[in-house]
Amino acid sequence: MEHKYNQKLVPNARYLRKNMTPEERHLWYDFLRNYPVRFKRQMILGKYVADFYCAKAKLVVELDGNQHGWEGVDSYDRVRTDYMEKNFGLAVIRISNDDIWSDFQDVCKYIDNIVKMRADWGTE
Repeated sequence: MEHKYNQKLVPNARYLRKNMTPEERHLWYDFLRNYPVRFKRQMILGKYVADFYCAKAKLVVELDGNQHGWEGVDSYDRVRTDYMEKNFGLAVIRISNDDIWSDFQDVCKYIDNIVKMRADWGTE
């Protein structure tokens, strides 16, 4: 799939990769980095930068901090999600930072199940 994106976002994506939040770092280094299906960090998709992207499963994983749920942020998240779904055929899942810390194993199982379903990848 060809991903047309805004070249101006490249420095921002690089910065975000180098300066991950503690929750992004935890999910990346303790699960996604060595996951059997490849994920990328801070992937530019059109005019947005997705936290984590899996091409094989056509999946975006977004981590939501405390600011998500505030007025205005929810509508921005909806616009972003709609854009990724409609323009790239992706599924977008949102996981709260609180869940990363309180239910990490369940978060990993949730992502694993979605990847297996969407990537037509068998169970182990």
